[in-house]
Amino acid sequence: MSSRSLRIAWLGAGPLQEESGGVPGVATELLYGLTQLGHSIDCFLPGAERKVPTRLATQQRLTFVWGTSQWRWNRWYSRNQLTGFVSGLLARSFASLRIRREVARRHAQTPYDVVYQFSNIETLAMPAGLRRTVPLVIQPETHMAGELKALIAERQLGARCQSRRTLAVVIAVRLARTLVQRVRIRRASMLVCISSVFRDHLVHDYGFPREHTTVIPNPVRLERFANPQRELGKPPVVLVLGRVAVRKGVEDVIAAAKLLGERGIDVRVRVVGGPDISSDYTKLLEDLPSENSEYVGRIPPSQVPDELAHSDILLQASKYEPFGLTVGEALAAGVPVIATDEVGAAEQIDPSVATIVRPGDVEGIVAAITRMLERLDAEPAQIRAKARAEAERRYAPEVVCRQVAAALEVLLDTR
Repeated sequence: MSSRSLRIAWLGAGPLQEESGGVPGVATELLYGLTQLGHSIDCFLPGAERKVPTRLATQQRLTFVWGTSQWRWNRWYSRNQLTGFVSGLLARSFASLRIRREVARRHAQTPYDVVYQFSNIETLAMPAGLRRTVPLVIQPETHMAGELKALIAERQLGARCQSRRTLAVVIAVRLARTLVQRVRIRRASMLVCISSVFRDHLVHDYGFPREHTTVIPNPVRLERFANPQRELGKPPVVLVLGRVAVRKGVEDVIAAAKLLGERGIDVRVRVVGGPDISSDYTKLLEDLPSENSEYVGRIPPSQVPDELAHSDILLQASKYEPFGLTVGEALAAGVPVIATDEVGAAEQIDPSVATIVRPGDVEGIVAAITRMLERLDAEPAQIRAKARAEAERRYAPEVVCRQVAAALEVLLDTR
């Protein structure tokens, strides 16, 4: 238990009933962990009421306050990715405005100690009156300036995969959100940054004071993942798991697969994932060499543990990646990783199970894969056990939630 019990208003993204990772999974672990430490949370979610995990629904210190948004796919406003992208943003914005009144009403009845804004920087649910008396803590999972820079840097790749009209609309929306975020982020008393590299981007792009930041990684629900003590696969599998979209280094994955084939390295590159709502790079995967690679497409989140259980190395080639939950999940499953130095989740992980390369360094990726395969062939049990131990050390929910709770208490003590 924490030394004091805080009353927290939670804004932003929330949990889903199925405990299967992603941002909703992070929300679940934080909400559950903070209430287990003795804090009380009112969780304000703009969407219509839905089921949540049982362990949250039965938690007495946790209350869900639902909005009225009825946004759905395959309606007149969301029949394609572009209209869905824009209308989804608008629906969340209007729903957040409506829920703002409920936040203010509950604060008037029993004041909050802190407002914890999760995932989104520019949510509109924070009442103006609270800003003068209640500290705002923001934990962003991405920032639009980073997304925008990636879109512009890869505009030629993007144009190969989707219409220029779509690309132009997405860039315009990202630009507008970047401008809004630059203003709204400065209202925060503290930023909880999910990696040091992400903090550097936030400080540089938005001018947020570094001294008002703290770095705490995302939690990973470790029990979802077994740690199989198996030998190296025949052939070994290099898994690329995540969105097939801008900034994910899809073109570098393809180049690395070709180079592995040219050098006769016995390995199978397996790409798993689909596009996101604003970016679709699946067309690039037509260039994957079929001799040593395959594109599986999107899989349900519930199948991710089994996918990792049959893989030997995880490759995360992103050009911009504030965290990268797949890295934490791979380590939890005993799978070593190769990641660029832009991947936040690979920070402070023992180099024996996390090789770091520069973004776009295809030669470095291939060399790292080759070395890791040799080590896995020689000592698979030791490497898999070390990977699991690193996940437990860095990403265990109880470890992360204690860090968050301690940061909140320090913030309140220094005001």
